[in-house]
Amino acid sequence: MKEFKAGMLAVSKAGHDKGRLYVVLKADQEFVYLADGKNRSVSSPKKKKRKHIQINYYIPETLEKVLETEQKLEDEQIKKAIKEYKNQQEV
Repeated sequence: MKEFKAGMLAVSKAGHDKGRLYVVLKADQEFVYLADGKNRSVSSPKKKKRKHIQINYYIPETLEKVLETEQKLEDEQIKKAIKEYKNQQEV
């Protein structure tokens, strides 16, 4: 099993939020904690089982810089990273 790291993008595969794009905040053996900056903030992340998400091993540059300096992710940074990723996919 590959390791999930903070900052990676993930898409929900199950539940009422199916298809929604999130950023991984942290992960343990069974669960992943996700935030999108809007509906799910850093202060109240979405808890999902690993099998219910499709992980994308891509970490956006904006988030990578923040994580390298060991700062805490903020909702605005997460929203910006998701928006930039969606714009890249449309091109």
